[in-house]
Amino acid sequence: MQYLSAKAADNPKRFMVGAVLLSVLMILLVALPTLAPKPFASFLAPLQIDTDPENMLDEHEAVRVYHNASKKEFALHDIIVVGVIDETNPQGAFNQKTLSDVYELTQHARQIRWKDEDGKMAGVIDVDVLAPSTVDNIEQGGLGVVRFEWLMNRPPQSEEEAKAVADKAAKLPFLKDTLVSGDGKALALYIPITSKNISYRVSKELKEKIATFDDGATYHITGLPVAQDTFGVEMFVQMAVSAPMAMLLIFALMWFFFRKLNLIVSPMVVAMVSVIVTMGALIATGNTVHIMSSMIPVFIMPIAVLDAVHILSDFFDRYPQFRDRRKTIDHVMEELSKPMLFTSLTTAAGFGSLAFTPIPPVQVFGIFISFGVIMAWLFTITLIPAYIMLMSEDSLSDFGLKGHDKEQEHPSLLARLLKKTGSFTFAHAKLVVLGTVLLGGVAVYGIQQIQINDNPVKWFNASHPIRIADKALNERFAGTYMAYLTLTPSAEADSMVSTAAAVEKGLRDLGTPAALEVAGKIDSFVSGTADRDALFAALADYASQQMDNAADDAAWDQWDAVSLWLDAQAAGGEIFKQPDMLRFVESLQNYLLETGLVGKSNALPDIVKTVHRELLLGEEKEFRIPDSASGVAQTLITYQNSHRPDDLWHFVTPSYDKTVLWIQLKSGDNVDMNKVIDAVDRFMADHDAPIAVAHHWFGLTYINTVWQDKMVSGMAEAFAGSFIIVLVMMVFLFRSLLWGILSMVPLTVTIAFIYGVIGLIGKDYDMPVAVLSSLSLGLAVDYAIHFLARSREIARDQGSWDAALPVVFGEPARAIARNVIIIGVGFLPLLAAPLVPYKTVGVFISAILLFAGAASLLILPSLMTIFSKYLFKPAKEGAS
Repeated sequence: MQYLSAKAADNPKRFMVGAVLLSVLMILLVALPTLAPKPFASFLAPLQIDTDPENMLDEHEAVRVYHNASKKEFALHDIIVVGVIDETNPQGAFNQKTLSDVYELTQHARQIRWKDEDGKMAGVIDVDVLAPSTVDNIEQGGLGVVRFEWLMNRPPQSEEEAKAVADKAAKLPFLKDTLVSGDGKALALYIPITSKNISYRVSKELKEKIATFDDGATYHITGLPVAQDTFGVEMFVQMAVSAPMAMLLIFALMWFFFRKLNLIVSPMVVAMVSVIVTMGALIATGNTVHIMSSMIPVFIMPIAVLDAVHILSDFFDRYPQFRDRRKTIDHVMEELSKPMLFTSLTTAAGFGSLAFTPIPPVQVFGIFISFGVIMAWLFTITLIPAYIMLMSEDSLSDFGLKGHDKEQEHPSLLARLLKKTGSFTFAHAKLVVLGTVLLGGVAVYGIQQIQINDNPVKWFNASHPIRIADKALNERFAGTYMAYLTLTPSAEADSMVSTAAAVEKGLRDLGTPAALEVAGKIDSFVSGTADRDALFAALADYASQQMDNAADDAAWDQWDAVSLWLDAQAAGGEIFKQPDMLRFVESLQNYLLETGLVGKSNALPDIVKTVHRELLLGEEKEFRIPDSASGVAQTLITYQNSHRPDDLWHFVTPSYDKTVLWIQLKSGDNVDMNKVIDAVDRFMADHDAPIAVAHHWFGLTYINTVWQDKMVSGMAEAFAGSFIIVLVMMVFLFRSLLWGILSMVPLTVTIAFIYGVIGLIGKDYDMPVAVLSSLSLGLAVDYAIHFLARSREIARDQGSWDAALPVVFGEPARAIARNVIIIGVGFLPLLAAPLVPYKTVGVFISAILLFAGAASLLILPSLMTIFSKYLFKPAKEGAS
């Protein structure tokens, strides 16, 4: 390190030009794919933006594979929700003017389509749009007849027609609390899109159309796809505003401390070059800019500035003694070479450990932060000395402390505060340690209160339109967060024993003498057949023989009913045409509603019960599942005469062997989704289905819980591994187990304090908070290394810790304190960000720096005072 610094000092122009050329090269590597002709651009990695949390899971992850396969099997798509609320009209949104505008908006939405780069159609899937003008009203048309008519085939011509739309929709279970609110005054449109990453573009076109309306209604646009895609757009705007603001404040704080404008440019150069090289390498290697990697500059900047501030601080204090740039910088680099190297290595190890998490974007984030840390270290030890050597001696004539005596006579406020801190830690060492232990106990309690939770909609401020829309619609409707639950025959259901049991139960439920006769002989049929098909063939032959031998018409009718029932059972395992299975699904729906966790669910029983009611003159008592499989089949055949017959396949497969429940949640929080998962698990454990089924989840709301759980466990393992690695490095650095353990104290206390506070204030443990553990490891150890390394050297020179303490709380402590103030305060501009993850990063970077600095300046000297006889062995007589 000293060799590189000396080389940079010898050839300052060469090193500065090299840094500029490297930055330009990285910028060109990023820009060329968009500027170069296609034949050349194809060999370069283009900039790819990815804001889809689904990609937090590997594409081969089983739950993700199942999610995509199920979406395809049931023809389900990601949805944009548009809510329409009119507080001024007595009829709410169901007035003539508003519904006319809604009709026009629906027509416009269905035409939002274009060809993507691959020539495929992208945009809105018009046939699946759910709106008043695209869904059927189901009404009875006489006994055994159901009439399907468009709910709103044209804009209403009167207020009465408008009100009738709400009244009709409220009678249909699928539409109530989904399309029309419970109070009948608000409505929602559900606009399916071909992919999540176009939701921002589609919602923008919808907003442009909505802007032309003047009906007094309020239009809200929300949904997880919109939140995720909008975050991707706004995070780049945020980076373009907040990062420069943070750097500007850091620049101002450095000027306040060092009062040399041209000198403090150097840390800015180091930070800028480090960020450019790191992000350039990330993009040039074909990695996507994900939600995680978008925050790399925010993490690199404080790390890049840290060592530069240490150098400037030491240079500021030492220059008046030497009055020579080269001698001063040689002395500074000799003092700081080992601490700076090890702080960079420990920080890189902390972030590098993220490469072992099971989350691909977190792996990329950790690897490139580690790369950026090493680049920042390299640029710091070369560009800072080179930059200083490019300055003239005359320009430094008024730079630095004005001499030891003057500093003693008129110490600065910071110097006075640090002097008192040093005296306090020496005089009250045991009290400081006791306070630390008590604080640790409170922190442990706080950590136990931590709640692991995330929700992409909550990545925005409460005043953001998406958050406002989310709140407004979830107050009025069953929920805008969709989760899907599939029921499929389990392996157990395919066994002969399970099939025979289901057949026997079904026959006994029929209850006729003929059915009971076959049920009583089921075991003999099973023993004489090899598989399911053979079993049903044998049962059908027996029923046919009994029909031929029937004594009278009544007996023949009984055996005919048994024969028809057996034919239905044998028809390809159509288990979700069976009344018992539909009643089981219905009971699951009712159970979920009673838990209070689910706003509503839509499933196959709702279609069957609605059509059955209208077939029987619309009488409410007929809103039930038919008693026979043939009755169920009739309702399904009738439904397929509607304008949207393919909607049936959104709920069941054509073979009727799989079904899916659409579950609407009012919250997209992981904790709420997990409660629903647990509720379903309990129901399935406590209730036996007529035919054994397995249940599986998919949907964005569920996917979020999976990657969040994997991230938390992965982060914990990565942090534990990196903690051990850093401890080993500290033991190696100090050549002492005791000193190595001592260096880990500020880190341990900082981690405990930060996460204890998170638990105590009720802040959710989300993605940014999880990643910050790696940052705290690097920063907390940084200060400890500098403090302990300098303390050991000074104690060796002074002869004892008692004599060394005042010196330690001079320049070394000032460097740490300046770092804490400059970087800690410098990142507070992130609090003004409209995106919550950036606020979180700003708050916790500042908190980590503040507490890590305080822990190093308070706890370490107190422990060193208590254990001084073990840490500082008396120098041997005659030793130099």
